[in-house]
Amino acid sequence: MLVPVVVALLVLVNVLRPDTGDGTGPVADVAGTPSAGREDLPTLDVDTPEVTPTAELACPVLMQQLPPELAGEPSRMVRSDSPYAYAWGDPAIVLICGVAPPAGYAVGAGTIVVSGVEWYVDTTDPEDVVWTTVDRVVPVEVRVPLDQDSAGPTALSPVIATALPYTEPTPAGG
Repeated sequence: MLVPVVVALLVLVNVLRPDTGDGTGPVADVAGTPSAGREDLPTLDVDTPEVTPTAELACPVLMQQLPPELAGEPSRMVRSDSPYAYAWGDPAIVLICGVAPPAGYAVGAGTIVVSGVEWYVDTTDPEDVVWTTVDRVVPVEVRVPLDQDSAGPTALSPVIATALPYTEPTPAGG
């Protein structure tokens, strides 16, 4: 029963979503020409997970609200198997909507709350600090290069809080 409801809501969101004609329209524009304000940075290849029905419903709302500049860095084009990847700067801060819950996450342990969004912060990657939301209807991952601070996830938290509904945190596989 849940899948037909999700599909129906997805159709309504896509049909009723206004296209303002200013380059901030439907997510499908991500694979096309650059949106206004994007700098001449090279296209970034981003590995993304398979898109789930929940991500298909929730992520377009977030993607439409992402800022063209983050922590002083311009957005850049990405190439991925999913339209739910976005990046800023070089080295890039990369956002992916619709990832799996983080493997190391346990409810109530190792998280921080920023502007009402609960993040699990993984520092085990040799190149990036990986921030993943654990309290949204679909997890969002933000990869931040080791030499950068938390300004990116901090600035994205209010956007994520507005775009994606809260859900009770659950660990991976839970």
